[in-house]
Amino acid sequence: MDREELLSKRVVVICGGWSDEREISRSSAGECRRALLEAGFANVDLLDLAERDFIGRLMAGGYDVAFVAMHGRYGEDGCVQGLLEILHMPYTFSGVAASAAATEKEVAKAVYAAAGLRAPRGFDVDAKTVLTEKQIDRVVDKIGLPLFVKPAANGSSYGISRVTDRDALNDAIRAAGAQGGRVLVEECVTGTEITVPVIGNGDPTALPIVEIVTGAEFYDLKVKYEPSAMHHVIPARLEPGVYAKAQELAVRAHRALGCRGCSRSDFIVTPEGEPVILETNTIPGMTAESLLPDSARHGGIEFPELCTRFVELALEGRAARGA
Repeated sequence: MDREELLSKRVVVICGGWSDEREISRSSAGECRRALLEAGFANVDLLDLAERDFIGRLMAGGYDVAFVAMHGRYGEDGCVQGLLEILHMPYTFSGVAASAAATEKEVAKAVYAAAGLRAPRGFDVDAKTVLTEKQIDRVVDKIGLPLFVKPAANGSSYGISRVTDRDALNDAIRAAGAQGGRVLVEECVTGTEITVPVIGNGDPTALPIVEIVTGAEFYDLKVKYEPSAMHHVIPARLEPGVYAKAQELAVRAHRALGCRGCSRSDFIVTPEGEPVILETNTIPGMTAESLLPDSARHGGIEFPELCTRFVELALEGRAARGA
C-alpha cells in the first residue's frame, strides 16, 4: 500500500472504557490522534468505549481501521478485539487470543516456560483467599521475602504491593483482589529493570532497550507518569551479550504469545546477567512519558511515524490473515 492510499484511510481511535486505566487510555488516545493527524491522516475520530452510543457510532463511521488505545479490562484483555473481529474491522495490535494470554499472567508464564523464558517463581490464588499461618510459612519458605503481590490480570502497577513482612501478605492479597479475579504471589527478583519494545507482525524486531531507574521500591504509578528523562536510560547499560539476549527473548515472547503490531516485555536482569521476564504488554502506553515511544525515538522513529506504522501493520495483518 502506498503512502497516499494509507493516509486516505478513515481511522477511529478507541479509548476509555471502565477500567482503572481509563484516564491513562484517554491520554494515550488523544496523543495518538494528534500524531496521526500530524502524519497526514485526514480522518481520525476518537470514541470512548464507555459512551452509550459507542456501537452505533462505530458502525456508522465508515472506518477502515481501529487504533486501539485502551489499557486494562475490556481493552487489553481481548474483549474489544473480539468486538472488532465480529465487525470485520481491522485493528491495531494483538488479536483476541494473544491479548487474553498476555493479560492473564499465569497463562503468560506457561507460554514463556514453553518458549524457554525464565519468569519469577510464584503461584496464583483466588482474590478472596485468606492464608493461614501455616500457609504463610510455606509461601515464605518457597519464595522468600520480600515478594510481590499483584492482580493476575491488570496493568500500570494498579494493586501491586511489595511485601517485606509476612503479616502484610493477606492485606496485600486483599488489595490486589479488590476488583475480583485471581491474585499472583511471586518472588522478588533483584537486578536491573529493563523493558524491550518489539514491533512487527510476522517478522518482528526489537527496538532499543530502556533501562528503568527509580528511587522507588518498584516502577509504580507515580514513577511511571513522571517525566521520562528522570527514569529512562536508553540504551540500557548492559553488556553487549546480555543486551542482545534480552532483545532476542522479547522477540521470542512476542512470537510465542502470538502478538501483532507491537509488544513491550519487561525484564529484571539478574547480577549474573540473566534476563527474567515479568510480563508482556500488548498495548503499551502511548503518552509522551511512555516507554515504547521513548524507545522508538531513540531508534529514529518519531511518534507520528510510529503511530502510522501501527495502522499500516494492522491493515497488513488483516490482509495476511485473509479476513
